[in-house]
Amino acid sequence: MPKPRIDPVRWQPPPSRPLPPPDPTPALTVVAVPGSAPEDVVVAADGSIWTGVDDGRIFAVSPDGAVTREVLNTGGRPLGLAFTRDGRLLICDSHRGLLRYDPQTAQLQTLVSEVDGQPLRFCSNAVESADGTIYFTESTSRFHYEHYKGSVIEARGSGSLLRRDPDGTVEVLAGGLHFANGVTLTSDESAVVFAESTGRRLSKYWLSGPLRGSITTLADAFPGHPDNISTGSDGRIWVAMVSDRNALLDWLSPRAPVLRRLLWRLPYRWMPEPRSVVWVIGFDPDDGRVLTQFRTTDAAFGLATGVVEADGRLWMGRISGPGLAYFQL
Repeated sequence: MPKPRIDPVRWQPPPSRPLPPPDPTPALTVVAVPGSAPEDVVVAADGSIWTGVDDGRIFAVSPDGAVTREVLNTGGRPLGLAFTRDGRLLICDSHRGLLRYDPQTAQLQTLVSEVDGQPLRFCSNAVESADGTIYFTESTSRFHYEHYKGSVIEARGSGSLLRRDPDGTVEVLAGGLHFANGVTLTSDESAVVFAESTGRRLSKYWLSGPLRGSITTLADAFPGHPDNISTGSDGRIWVAMVSDRNALLDWLSPRAPVLRRLLWRLPYRWMPEPRSVVWVIGFDPDDGRVLTQFRTTDAAFGLATGVVEADGRLWMGRISGPGLAYFQL
């Protein structure tokens, strides 16, 4: 795909606060998947782990990691995944929008391909509530997955949190977000928690109570970039931290946009790269306290973008390279 133009703006990145020291990280087990960049991970009713790779294929991995089978190919780039209450799979596809797959009939259905007449360019993550309402994010309305660095360098808030009602009505709940990414529900479904990767924060969109319809900050000023998120067995919010902050981009963002236009003229592969790390944080869903933090490096795995708790294990997806990984909790 040809590299699109960018329209950078001056933007002051949020401050950075240190986190508590990491907990001892258990030994990491890497599980081979026949494809590259299995971006998200979700657990099915039978305990299998499902993930999608960059050529459109979606795989199911047995709970022990020994068997992998191909389930379908979206024909696009599957990113965030989520199972519905009736066992169907929601798929956020950067090129096709919000999809739903029925394992019983093998039917792949497009739920949302455009919003207000504009195509979804970077459908990122989704979750379904008990009443069938789907909450999902678009990281940026300006770039596809293949050029996600354009959104980072541009520093323009072009992401959104959206809702799809059971009757198919779609509404934008929040716009102007800085790379909206992971989304999950609190255990009691009182709020939707969503992450902004370049905004370096978690926020809550309240679904009930006195704050219904408003957004409050759960945790912010991260020293890194939160990606996909999920709700753990005890209600904590698991967050895959893809990388540390990039000092060069933090320095460039508030300065003259022409500097970033010049940077964008370089080949895409020369754009600033995230530094590989294995990093997951568990946050209290009520006050945003850090309950657990695992951080390490591994030659065979890094840049964790997806996280899900399953049967005493914490599984992780990644943005580049082959394979999933997990460790025992």
